[in-house]
Amino acid sequence: MSLFLINRYLGDEEEDDSNTNSRAKVLLAALQKKVKEQQSLASQSDHQSKTTQQTDRDTSVKKKRKNKVDNLEEKGQAKRRKDQVNQVMSLPNAEHSEGDFTPKLPDTKRKVKRTEKEKAGIKQTSVSTKKTNLQEAAENTEQTEQNVTAVKEIPCDQAEQDTEKNNLHTGFTILGGFERKIIQKVQRVLPQWLAEPDVIQRNITSNLVPISDVPAICTKLQHKLESNGIHHLFPVQAEVIPAILESVSHGILMGRGGYKPRDICVSAPTGSGKTLAFVIPVVQALMERVVCNVRVLVVLPTKELAQQVCKVFSLYAEGTGLKVVMVAGQKSFAAERASLSEKRNGMSHSLADIVVATPGRLVDHINKNDDFSLEHLRFLIIDEADRMIDSMHQSWLSQVTKAVYAHCSDSGRVSIFKRTEPAHITASSLSPPQMPLQKLLFSATLTQNPEKLQQLGLDQPRLFSSVHSLPNTNSESQERFNFPQGLTEFYVPCTLSKKPLHILHFILRLQISPILCFTNSREAAHRLFLLVQLFGSVQAAEFSSRLSPNERKKTLKEFEQGKIQLLISTDAAARGIDINGVKCVVNYDAPQYIRTYIHRVGRTARAGKAGMAFTFLLGVQEKNFLQMVQDAGSPGIQRQLVQPGNLKSMETRYQQTLLELGNTIKSEKAKKRI
Repeated sequence: MSLFLINRYLGDEEEDDSNTNSRAKVLLAALQKKVKEQQSLASQSDHQSKTTQQTDRDTSVKKKRKNKVDNLEEKGQAKRRKDQVNQVMSLPNAEHSEGDFTPKLPDTKRKVKRTEKEKAGIKQTSVSTKKTNLQEAAENTEQTEQNVTAVKEIPCDQAEQDTEKNNLHTGFTILGGFERKIIQKVQRVLPQWLAEPDVIQRNITSNLVPISDVPAICTKLQHKLESNGIHHLFPVQAEVIPAILESVSHGILMGRGGYKPRDICVSAPTGSGKTLAFVIPVVQALMERVVCNVRVLVVLPTKELAQQVCKVFSLYAEGTGLKVVMVAGQKSFAAERASLSEKRNGMSHSLADIVVATPGRLVDHINKNDDFSLEHLRFLIIDEADRMIDSMHQSWLSQVTKAVYAHCSDSGRVSIFKRTEPAHITASSLSPPQMPLQKLLFSATLTQNPEKLQQLGLDQPRLFSSVHSLPNTNSESQERFNFPQGLTEFYVPCTLSKKPLHILHFILRLQISPILCFTNSREAAHRLFLLVQLFGSVQAAEFSSRLSPNERKKTLKEFEQGKIQLLISTDAAARGIDINGVKCVVNYDAPQYIRTYIHRVGRTARAGKAGMAFTFLLGVQEKNFLQMVQDAGSPGIQRQLVQPGNLKSMETRYQQTLLELGNTIKSEKAKKRI
């Protein structure tokens, strides 16, 4: 049957049996020969493809060993090798497909007869076609070997050029060539006024300056200081007071030579006398004023601190005719408004020369009190400047600046001295007389970040500091601050459940009192206050925003009088408040930030006196806290261990107190719900 089909494919018709057998043998021999040739070609192509692939793998391994870093060259060469191998492998497959002898059965019988010559011609043509295919395959194989050899010999530069050409054609950029490079750390470069400050001596007791050695202070204020028991000035006062008085040596209406005076920044330790450093020169500058207008504005972060500064101003302004008014929310808005101005003959007249305010209340009066004017403001004093910078979201400074220069946009009003916002110094800008606005900044933890200080809009500032920035300090290092000279620092390892027992141990066993204790939240302060109160034997009080301003004022007064042994406070009492008689500060909750720690421990060891600071630390807090304090410039913090046996006698009563505390807190929550 197969022979019959082959005959039909070749177009032969039925002949005699003898002819059929002879043709069948010839065709069978031809088929066998053709199958052998196909097998030999297939084996040769497989061998060639394996050889090419092995050569490519060897080449790629060598290239990887030579150029591990240059990924760009490796990818380009691998891509070209792959394309060439695919071309080589496609050639024999194409030949095979063309040379395959696959008989197909026609649908109908062919009736056309072919002669023996045509048959012989067909056979010769098939043989010549096979020879041609074999020659082409051999030539393609040689060409492939030459291409592979050429790929091996392509230099790196040529590979890069080919890669660039491929990038141009495809539109894609091949990434690679990444190297691990050592990047130098960025060195912090401070402005000159920050990098080269006027250095203040840190040691207070050994650098006291007699009042008579500071000739800039007038005789009247010298007598006032002496009557208050001050015969020597601290280093920060001896440096800053003459600098401020120099800016008003030609009067408050204009600076020296007609120029705007330089703004002043002061960074000095807590308890070093910064408040008196700006009270004395400001009072002296305004003593000879004729018309009462708001010429000094002091902005502070808390009501208690505002009250303290207002008290100092009132003390030294007594007998000078200057009027000091506090705007901090301790009185109603209407009462504060009446104390700031009054109406006479249909005109508003100021009743305050010096205004001490908190940011929120100050903004209220600027926006809601039409009679409150800052057009004659000469000094803007920002105490606890770092805290005030953090509260810039209230936009109080922009509100103050707008109120100061409000008159320049009101062309309907006439004034002898026209005031305009500061700009570039030109002959035209200096020709009209103009009262300058001078800013005075004070803080124990003044930042050295120029980006933050830029928010204050300082004009040619001058810095007084007891910490000199090292030139090699990089931007990642922590800022260094001032610690009081008489301060002794301790840390106490303890567990969370034993913290209250350690407080009781300090008061009842070690007889340390009064103690100012700080917590991180008002809830923690209230809970600790209830626990100590229920335990008994200790006079304790809390100081937080839970109390009204009058209650807080009364509590501070009783603490200073010694009626309270333990004052448990939040950070509301940590900023600038001068509490007399504080011998010990306890950080019941470890502070998270170094600035908070410095202001807390700064409530003791003030004005050169001695003081102690204890910080209760859990095991997980020790490493980070000690590193933070050390990096900030602490002279040294000592480890104070409390033996467990010293606390055993109080544990029974302590467990009973915890049960009572739980019931007390539940009853308080029930009352709030009602």
